[in-house]
Amino acid sequence: MKEILREIGMIARALDSISNIEFKDYDLTKGQYLYIVRICENPGIIQEKVAEMIKVDRTTASRAIKKLEINGFIEKREDNHNKKIKKLFPTEKGKKVYPFIKRENDHSNSVALAGFSKGEVETAFRLLQRMRKNIEVDWEFVKEGNKRNY
Repeated sequence: MKEILREIGMIARALDSISNIEFKDYDLTKGQYLYIVRICENPGIIQEKVAEMIKVDRTTASRAIKKLEINGFIEKREDNHNKKIKKLFPTEKGKKVYPFIKRENDHSNSVALAGFSKGEVETAFRLLQRMRKNIEVDWEFVKEGNKRNY
């Protein structure tokens, strides 16, 4: 069997490393850009939903969101109907950095898919989505404190 997950991991780590270096000028560290993108694209989203979208645990999301709030990229606002719920919104600083993050993402997509036909891109996308959905089942299972059988 081909080492598909190793390849995906190497791609993900390389892109993450590039992003962390390029976003340093914006005072963004270790993957914080992922949160800014999700919050800019979904203003008013709650923390749990962001964690689910990025596929991190609640503690990791909480730490990253707190840092982004302290550094002025996002803000928390109370829900009008339920004061316990805190909704996340980008600040002007967050909105200002979002287009740069988006351009970097679009560029990385272009580089990664160079030489692929439109059909190959569609096929790769569909296959990766299927893989993600397969993995999400185990992710949810383990996240609830269960152990997988190997």
